Amino acid sequence: MAHTDIDTLNSFLRGELSAVETYRQASKHIKSDLARTELDACMQDHEARVAAIKERIQSLGGRPSEDSGLWGTFAKAVQGSADLLGEKVAIDALEQGEDHGLADYNRDVDKLHGPARTFARQQLLPAQKHTHARISRLKHNPNLH
Repeated sequence: MAHTDIDTLNSFLRGELSAVETYRQASKHIKSDLARTELDACMQDHEARVAAIKERIQSLGGRPSEDSGLWGTFAKAVQGSADLLGEKVAIDALEQGEDHGLADYNRDVDKLHGPARTFARQQLLPAQKHTHARISRLKHNPNLH
């Protein structure tokens, strides 16, 4: 059971690491103060989840993933293309990444057991929903260029 929990949590961790990398890349190309503030807040949300997931994996006797893996490479490529097309497109790509992250949590949360499942349901999933809503509001903000 612990091995399955560690694997699932490491999958979540790779997604969160990918999100941090992607937000870091996107923030270099964002001009508006409003968008930069929101993107920084979203990145900090993901960084907090990275730390929490790493801690949980270690408490289960596992070794946290060090990088975002294949998904991170793909996400960075998508974001890099979006950055070339402007702020709105970059934010749209970030929202798509948040969609993917939310889908991953919803799909895999029940693979976890006991305290690991409680942790994911009570901390990770609500936090991901919050970050997703934040970037969605930004995307639909009429004040963005």
